[in-house]
Amino acid sequence: MIRIGIIVGSTRPGRNAEAVAEWVRDLAVKRGDAEFELVDLRDFPLPHLDEAFPAAYGQYEHPHTRAWSERVASFDGYVFVTPEYNSSTSGVLKNAIDFLFAEWADKAAGFVSYGVDGGARAVEHLRQVLGRVKVADVSAQVALSLHTDFEAFTDFKPAAHREEAVTTMLDQVVSWAGALRPLRAVA
Repeated sequence: MIRIGIIVGSTRPGRNAEAVAEWVRDLAVKRGDAEFELVDLRDFPLPHLDEAFPAAYGQYEHPHTRAWSERVASFDGYVFVTPEYNSSTSGVLKNAIDFLFAEWADKAAGFVSYGVDGGARAVEHLRQVLGRVKVADVSAQVALSLHTDFEAFTDFKPAAHREEAVTTMLDQVVSWAGALRPLRAVA
């Protein structure tokens, strides 16, 4: 069965990412066409990139990198839940991506973002970064507004129509993750 990791892309105290990721997971597990699992970056306290060799070599010195590698490698695709900070994604998410290379390759990704403008610029940045590590991103995305999908910018209350957007994005991620399996098998 296809396995999709829902990556909680913020470790900030008081973050909204956890509530958003749990909402996505709760919708996803009802589907039955894939396994969905939360991956919280708080559980992988990666320092600033500290490996001596580039990630493309796959020669990891540190236990934290090896643990992160095993976790990322276990999935066929991902849903990145990201805030938008200063027109980009969070530093901790970018750092987590940079730690690895082959573990990301030939897998699918979808995005759920949030921010004042829905986090669109964070996703634009992630699409570029993930393209460099050979992740195929899907076109559908969920862009949540801090103005309309959160009360007082912190209490997550998504509009009802957002569920349809999640479904469309997950349809694409699951489909692409399956379609890319032959490429992963060759690697």
